[in-house]
Amino acid sequence: MSDANAVLVDEDLAPIAGRRSFAARAARTPAFVAGALIAGAVLLLALLAPVIARYGPLQQDLLHPLRPPSAAHWLGTDEFGRDIWSRLLYAGRTDLQVGVLAVVFPFCFGSLIGTLSGYLGGWLDAIVMRVIDVVLAFPFYVLIIALVFFVGEGTRGIYIAFALTDWVIYARTVRSATLVVRRLDWVAAAEGGGLSRRRVLLRHILPNTVSQAIVYAMSDIVLVILAVVTLGYLGLGVQPPAPDWGAMINDGQSFITVHPWLSLVPGLAVVLTGIGLSLLGDGLTDVLRPQ
Repeated sequence: MSDANAVLVDEDLAPIAGRRSFAARAARTPAFVAGALIAGAVLLLALLAPVIARYGPLQQDLLHPLRPPSAAHWLGTDEFGRDIWSRLLYAGRTDLQVGVLAVVFPFCFGSLIGTLSGYLGGWLDAIVMRVIDVVLAFPFYVLIIALVFFVGEGTRGIYIAFALTDWVIYARTVRSATLVVRRLDWVAAAEGGGLSRRRVLLRHILPNTVSQAIVYAMSDIVLVILAVVTLGYLGLGVQPPAPDWGAMINDGQSFITVHPWLSLVPGLAVVLTGIGLSLLGDGLTDVLRPQ
């Protein structure tokens, strides 16, 4: 086989080898496996809510309020006779959807700005860093609550608040990685070979720095979900009667001494989701680490 054919074969097999290498490293990383199983189970239950929920999330049975767990209601009923198990599943759909969608814009915009800032430097880098410093000067949750209160409660306010603030962490993370990558020899070789800055950025630098943002995104989803639950608890998040873990915790606190499961069950769901996504993020750190 000629050298040219050998190079073509190697290039054809490279994506397959990369996928196998990723799968093999993931299977050997306990944190990634545990996180994927927990987060996958929570996501699957949320997606299958219309199938496995025994009642509608808004369906009331005023003759049987505050019932303890039983065969008819696996996790009991709330003060309006609504099935806790069904509301728990549908609340998971709501909170996970908001948590993921609220991260999409900060992830994309912050990664792009961080890459441009770290690679181009100059006045762009100076402006970006000053904006980042200003945003990070405020406590995160206080800033989110203030913005949601200002722009309006509900999911729309949540999306706007995170779009305005959350991108700075991605920008700072990717910028730091870009400053390291841009000094490597193969980047200098690409620039010396006559490649345009756009091609160097998109084909050589960004794919090698965005993994840092992907890892942080797993932890960021946890922070967003906690913020959504906190806002729901304060009445600024997902508005009733739509099911939400934070609202369920708030509704159950009035009966915490006699019916503790009303707040305990959604609280455990939040904790379990956070553990799963945190383990998944830790596992991705090991899996995506350059070999």
